[in-house]
Amino acid sequence: MTFSKRTVVITGGANGIGAALAEGYGKEGANVVIADIDEQNGRQTAAGILRENGSATFFKIDVSREDEVKALVKHTEEKYGAIEILINNAGVSEFHPAFDFSAEDWDRILGTNLKGVFLCTREAARSMEKQGIHGSIVNIASTRALMSEPDSEAYAASKGGILGLTHSFAASLAKYRIRVNAVSPGWIHTGDEKELRHVDHSQHLSGRVGKPRDILKACFYLTDPENDFINGENIIVDGGMTRKMMYEH
Repeated sequence: MTFSKRTVVITGGANGIGAALAEGYGKEGANVVIADIDEQNGRQTAAGILRENGSATFFKIDVSREDEVKALVKHTEEKYGAIEILINNAGVSEFHPAFDFSAEDWDRILGTNLKGVFLCTREAARSMEKQGIHGSIVNIASTRALMSEPDSEAYAASKGGILGLTHSFAASLAKYRIRVNAVSPGWIHTGDEKELRHVDHSQHLSGRVGKPRDILKACFYLTDPENDFINGENIIVDGGMTRKMMYEH
């Protein structure tokens, strides 16, 4: 895999998994554009990449706003010339009792998690097509697209919608040789590992809770140009949790 001098736009790149993705691509020599509403942490993440002799820039954005998404693409083109990889990671994770869930909350979560993926993919792909870039787009979905706990309706709907957008955009953009895939993380711990208990690890078939680097490796795999036979796919990275039968004893 080589990502040296390739331009990678990562939405939601200021914190958690997104920050790990930004740092990981930065270490590989990519030009990283961190697009996030969190300006303080976004700029800190970009500065960290620059200190490691990488190349990074921060762009403040609400991905649910079409004008801001178009401005992000313009900023990237002006800074680096072209978008070659887009990772749609921005998302809102909120859970409310179903009877208390407001239409405003629904619109806000779906606006960020699903509309944002649509807008960013459309505009990045438009830029790729214009410049003849055979790019790669990765959407960060969730195992909650496939299974649920109570009170997760909006989040589950948004992540399920992302899987639908993934295969539909893969079909629509195939003629431009732009690939679109998804990664569905399970339990990925972004804090102090000491916070985790033995039972947290043991309930996974892999014997441990996931780490951001597990998602980074999946994104590396999907965005490697050599892996161009993978398209419209969703890779579940969850330590086997969605394959484990659960019984109460």
